Amino acid sequence: MSGERVVPAWMYEPITADQYAMWTPEQCAGIEIVDGMALVSPSATKRHSRLARVLANALDAAGGPAWNADTDFDVRLQDAPLNNRRPDVTVYRTEVLDVSPTRPEHVLLVVEVVSPGSETTDRIVKADQYARAGIQFYWRLEQVPTGAPVVFTYVLDAASGRYRDDQVFTGVVKVTAPFAVEVDLGGV
Repeated sequence: MSGERVVPAWMYEPITADQYAMWTPEQCAGIEIVDGMALVSPSATKRHSRLARVLANALDAAGGPAWNADTDFDVRLQDAPLNNRRPDVTVYRTEVLDVSPTRPEHVLLVVEVVSPGSETTDRIVKADQYARAGIQFYWRLEQVPTGAPVVFTYVLDAASGRYRDDQVFTGVVKVTAPFAVEVDLGGV
């Protein structure tokens, strides 16, 4: 035995939408597909997961019967090359609960909880991808070492196809758009 590692093909060969559709949910967990290449994400911390869940629960309740909010599932931004992102929180139309894949036109808001190692991706790359896909609202939740998390909200500017700064909240998030919601993240 040579001691060489056998690397799965999906780690170095592009993946198509058809190939990805044959993967099991277990194979899809913890990865995103960008330009056809699989990117493996480390497991989220408990604080990261709790912040996402608390925010998702508040958005789900505030969205009423037309909107659902959930955590950790694929949003198909593009078929070729395949681009699947897995936002920390996604607000999507209730009527597409059983439609797969979830597409940008199904989505109203995505939220990313920034962790060490995801700063540039969450602050710049994902914001650009979500805007180009036409998702109307983007929120970025920054965890701070001491004190309450900071939430930056953005609204899509249709003319430029880019997000414009909206509001910034520390601890308590209180917005009227995309619908009225108030949630205290300071105690998380």
